[in-house]
Amino acid sequence: MRNQEKDRPVIALAMGDPAGISPELTAKLMDSESVKAAARLIVIGDRRVLDQGANDARLKLDFVEIKPADLPVAHEARTIFVDLGNLDPDMVERGNATPSGGKFATENFSFALNLAKQGDADAVCFTPFNKKAMRYAFEGYDDEIRFISQAIGFTGKAREFNVLDRVWNARVTSHIPLSQVASAISVDAILAEIELTFDCLKQAGIERPKLAVAGLNPHAGDGGTFGREEIDIIAPAVEQAARHGLEVSGPFPADTVFLRALKEGFHAVLTMYHDQGQIAMKLLDFEHGVTMLGGLPFPVCTPAHGTAYDIAGKGIANVKASEEALLLAARMATGVPRS
Repeated sequence: MRNQEKDRPVIALAMGDPAGISPELTAKLMDSESVKAAARLIVIGDRRVLDQGANDARLKLDFVEIKPADLPVAHEARTIFVDLGNLDPDMVERGNATPSGGKFATENFSFALNLAKQGDADAVCFTPFNKKAMRYAFEGYDDEIRFISQAIGFTGKAREFNVLDRVWNARVTSHIPLSQVASAISVDAILAEIELTFDCLKQAGIERPKLAVAGLNPHAGDGGTFGREEIDIIAPAVEQAARHGLEVSGPFPADTVFLRALKEGFHAVLTMYHDQGQIAMKLLDFEHGVTMLGGLPFPVCTPAHGTAYDIAGKGIANVKASEEALLLAARMATGVPRS
């Protein structure tokens, strides 16, 4: 633990894409009683953009505003806002991905990540990014893990998890073409993901995790009729993990594995590729999903939905997923069991 006040960890919250609902969500998070009870926030962005978000949300916020040079601030009970002064709201094109919006989001995120790296925050959260805007500012931007690794000099293995209250989704492969998935899975790769998933579930306060593993092929290969990956790769990895004392089962057909997980009380499902799990998770609950990046030196969480350009500035953004992201980050930072 970096923070001695274990019941209220410090969360660095980076403002995301200014052209969408991120400013409004940031304001709503700063006003949230459940968030304030669980964590102390250090919010990073531009005061003028925050004021725009607070105006959209019709909120009057209570916080301490500081400049970057005034950090670190020790034992401040109120929310801290670090004004980077990095975006004039007149430059924001609501509903459009722009270079200025991408630059704003990447600067805020980098600042938050370095606060955690330096030990001044216990976890990092961010309101939604737009990948097109991020690519304007960071050439080759494909996902947050690569950006984080470069920003903090991390060389270990990290993975994206999608989290609902009822079930998590982990995956063996992520942002690669579907044509490459079969060649990318191996016994070692699956075993590593199983172990990382158990570690993250325990860090989130689930004392005895239970994991279901999906097959790759239709009907989990149907005994080799539709492919042998289940027989030659996935089942051996599951068996090896079980021998290590982990409660893991499978491979199960991907079209029913989430139904089985909910019915039989599995805490997570490990899928073989991105959309195999993402489609199920977003059908289960699009509004409340959380994306958690596990395996890093500190937790990083964000709502699973996007920037919602179509409702930017309307004051109707649902803050629930963002709250869940912050509460998960707080639990993982402190190791407090789920209630």
